[in-house]
Amino acid sequence: MNSFRFSLLSAALFFSAAAATTTTYGDSSEAVDFIRTSCNATLYPELCYTSLSAYANTVQQSPGHLARVAIAISLSSARHMASYVANLSRQADYGAAPRAASALHDCFSTFGDAIDQIRGSLKQMRQLRADESFRFQMSNVQTWMSAALTNEETCTDGFEDVADGAVKSEVCDRAENVKKLTSNALALVNCYVNKETNSTETP
Repeated sequence: MNSFRFSLLSAALFFSAAAATTTTYGDSSEAVDFIRTSCNATLYPELCYTSLSAYANTVQQSPGHLARVAIAISLSSARHMASYVANLSRQADYGAAPRAASALHDCFSTFGDAIDQIRGSLKQMRQLRADESFRFQMSNVQTWMSAALTNEETCTDGFEDVADGAVKSEVCDRAENVKKLTSNALALVNCYVNKETNSTETP
């Protein structure tokens, strides 16, 4: 829970400037309702809503803005997870069981890859162009976010042969929360792509 709050705080700082300069169009309650409705398309709608509702003024009723904020929250959470695992990994080098130490090292590596992929997705979202390159750009985002989710799952898979204990439980619980945020972000990206694709194909 603390890691989740930290991730939301980091994301809040990340978006504070944007939120401060965003013009509010319509009632903010409409933006909140839009977020709740959009989150129904994700696997974890309650987590989706609680992690995104604070950014209603930034999101408004824009699927693109919603997807971008969700990706940023996923990135913040993954970065915090990598930092946490890095600290555990350094401690494990001085006495932890070999399998646990190896799993921690591998987890840090896979989360590093996930962070690069999510960061690339966020960068791509900021550079979107409303032309024929849109589908290619969003295909990149979908591919990278999917790969990031796979890397996050690989972290927990690496603990299957590690004896049960506090470290394994804590790492897997934290990683599970990050995976849920990334899964939700990917779902919102897919919704955005579908909406934009359908709108351009409608005669």
